[in-house]
Amino acid sequence: MRFLQRFSGQKFRVEMEKCGLVVASAIFNDHDKIRQPVGLGVKTLETVCFYMFIDDKTQNSLFHHNVILKNNPKDYRVGAWRIITISKSENLYLNPAMNGVIPKYLIHRLFPNSKFSIWVDAKIRLMIDPLLLIHSMLVVPEADMAISKHPFFVNTMEEAMATARWKKWGDVDGLRIQMETYCEHGLKPWSSHKLPYPTDVPDTALILRRHGIRSNLFSCFMFNELESFNPRDQLAFAFVRDHVNPKVKMNMFEVEVFEQVVVEYRHNLKKIETSTYEEQEEEQKQESLRKIQKRRKWYVEKNRKPQGVTFALPASLWHNHRGGNFRRRRLWPASLELGFRLAVVTAIYRSCSC
Repeated sequence: MRFLQRFSGQKFRVEMEKCGLVVASAIFNDHDKIRQPVGLGVKTLETVCFYMFIDDKTQNSLFHHNVILKNNPKDYRVGAWRIITISKSENLYLNPAMNGVIPKYLIHRLFPNSKFSIWVDAKIRLMIDPLLLIHSMLVVPEADMAISKHPFFVNTMEEAMATARWKKWGDVDGLRIQMETYCEHGLKPWSSHKLPYPTDVPDTALILRRHGIRSNLFSCFMFNELESFNPRDQLAFAFVRDHVNPKVKMNMFEVEVFEQVVVEYRHNLKKIETSTYEEQEEEQKQESLRKIQKRRKWYVEKNRKPQGVTFALPASLWHNHRGGNFRRRRLWPASLELGFRLAVVTAIYRSCSC
């Protein structure tokens, strides 16, 4: 709990504990722009808390573009968003993406008295009033969580191969170990036996929660998996969901609904250089540390006896990608997609016990 208090800042704790419905987002490493929600009702800003967590680098970029002024008090607001700056600390992770996982999956700890929450990735803009979303996606279907299906994938292995193919996570050996571990501990491909869950791969850019025992437990287990392996939460989703008890009642809505609720943008392509010499030196030290850790991991894996399921695919087979507003654009021929799904994914699962 002390870690969370340092993350959010003591001066914001009292205000955050008063929130009954919270909309949260985060930008670390100047990776996105602040996008204002639209379609808000007259009373929404009086009843809903909007919190944006940023780091020092993102704050310096906002200073550079005069989005927030340096001579203002530390109580920064940008439109509907209340800005909370997370300064560099020993309690934070070296990976900015992992820092974003803290408010994403531990939001019930940051806002302990909130009954509902909505997580909004910084790459998307909310187009519907949060009160309407909570009512239509959680209250009416009596669900613990509401999350969109993935536009392309159904099985976790497909997402893992796309993650490596498009270099969404650089440590391919780590991805392989993660998938082998999940298979050894009971991860199975999606089938009708998993209904009412319609898929194993969600789009986690938008997550709606009813805070309670089931959703809070699921979120904590998700955070543990992301901390153990990597912050790609779509890979751990099905494994945690299928093993958690009590089961979480999820409203996994269609992709078309997601596209009507939010608008998706690309990440920042060019970041403003605002770091000082000391920050650059610290980043170089962290990069060296990551390389050393990767070498050690490679050495341990090299001398490790193979256990469970192993697979090795050429990089040319790791297909599929989406970004920005190109959600439905195919980047491969239909014949290659059919061969990929039948000859690769199905063969892998049938050749192993997972």
